[in-house]
Amino acid sequence: MAGVDLGPFPDLAGFDRAAALDADDPLAGWQDAFVVAEPDLLYLDGNSLGRLPRAAVDAVEDVVTTQWGHRLIRSWNEGWWDAPTRLGDLLAPVVGARPGEVVVSESTSTNLFKLAVAAVRARPGRTRIITDDLNFPTDNHVLAGVADLLGDGVEVVTVPSADGIHGPVEELLAEIDDATALVSLSQVCFKSGYAWDVGQVTRAAHAAGAMVLWDCSHSVGSVPVDLGAHDVDLAVGCTYKYLNGGPGAPAFAYVRADLQDELANPITGWWGHDEPFSFDLDFRPASGIRKFHVGTMPMLSLLAAEAGIAMVAQVGIDAIRTKSVALTTVLVDLVDEHLAPLGFALASPRDPDRRGGHVSVSHPQAWGITRALVEEGEVVPDFRAPDVVRLGLSPLTTSFTDVHTAVGRIADVVRGDRHLAHADSDLSVT
Repeated sequence: MAGVDLGPFPDLAGFDRAAALDADDPLAGWQDAFVVAEPDLLYLDGNSLGRLPRAAVDAVEDVVTTQWGHRLIRSWNEGWWDAPTRLGDLLAPVVGARPGEVVVSESTSTNLFKLAVAAVRARPGRTRIITDDLNFPTDNHVLAGVADLLGDGVEVVTVPSADGIHGPVEELLAEIDDATALVSLSQVCFKSGYAWDVGQVTRAAHAAGAMVLWDCSHSVGSVPVDLGAHDVDLAVGCTYKYLNGGPGAPAFAYVRADLQDELANPITGWWGHDEPFSFDLDFRPASGIRKFHVGTMPMLSLLAAEAGIAMVAQVGIDAIRTKSVALTTVLVDLVDEHLAPLGFALASPRDPDRRGGHVSVSHPQAWGITRALVEEGEVVPDFRAPDVVRLGLSPLTTSFTDVHTAVGRIADVVRGDRHLAHADSDLSVT
């Protein structure tokens, strides 16, 4: 799709070309499966919070009115208790895992903590956790907490990116040695959208005797993960971005089958007990992926997430990735042609193999531009400090005409200096 000609911008010829791409899009019909309350608003923030699936509305109504309202506590034996592993098996093919290797449970940060502690403890005598500075900051905070908790010289080595966009591949690989217990990275980096080569890093870690833990929050549902194909040890990820699971929906944890008995969950809660309803004071871990449970799951949000996961599983990650690459390539071309002259710079990789599902652009007045777009009801992107506007393109909900029109609206805001009136906007969530 590189070099796709959308015609002169922003006239009707260009829009018609984008419409032609939509007409040839095999995934276009899936947009009708989502709630769109404001048809004129271009929502390009599915990399933060995915749209609401219509099926999730029906699912939540059933959970509230029938399962909770009528069946009450009987619902635990009518699907609630097994829901985390059922959803895990539904998600497994999306991430290239086998049944019994994924559980939807707790938050991403909690799952990261559990699996990082388990991994480092499984490599006694090794003291290094390797990551990079493009990782999601919370992941680095969690890893630092893991090192502090475990003590005995355990340290986090954070390898810096040279340009703040691309992963420091050679530098990171050079840091992996026989003192490394764990390598932990985001498969797709949250700010720039850089996509690591999962196989390359995993092979390097294994060659040194280390384990690897991938955060797939910004990739799952948009980019193939292929955990099994790459022999990945551990992975975590959220369900509320490209999986459209809902705000704060429970995350997932993946533990390769042959490691499930070897690794110990450091948070021993009753849902991970072998016989939770024996109420035994002595903890005995469950076998398999269930041992990585901790506490009671929030059923309303857990079951709301099922619709989005099922949809992505039905469409298939390969078809989703094909459209994702096409959308981001068209956007990169439009940025070069129409936004670069207005002071924007591409802040994502140009190589589609190294780019996830969102495209970032930098601008000295990125904050005011973002707020002008949102507050004037034009486009919903998001802002990442200090100067990045992120444009998330969700293949099931974003069209080529959305991309074309969004670039036009961004350009209009800057040409008209409308962003200057929003430079002092003050919000907690950006």
